Amino acid sequence: MFRRRFLQLVTMASVGGIAPLEAVSAAATRTVIYQVKGFTCITCATGLDTLLSQQKGVVSSKSTYPEGQATVAFDPSRTTEQAIVAFITELGFTVQPDHQS
Repeated sequence: MFRRRFLQLVTMASVGGIAPLEAVSAAATRTVIYQVKGFTCITCATGLDTLLSQQKGVVSSKSTYPEGQATVAFDPSRTTEQAIVAFITELGFTVQPDHQS
């Protein structure tokens, strides 16, 4: 059930196009690396990137499979790390912070 819902969300996000990223200076962004458990294939990683890129304040996302790692750059004035973790968790993945910069 989780996989079906996740794929539906990714498909809808792809059909609607990816929202343009807002120009944010490097000094205004914060980057965090998460260990993400629950990736079963490359579609999970790319789908997570697609969905995260549409979230308010997320500048970029790069997830890897099978490493289960997601690197997310975000604008802390527009979103919080807690909101990002909550969003990833709502998608059915387990998230653990790995490194922040």
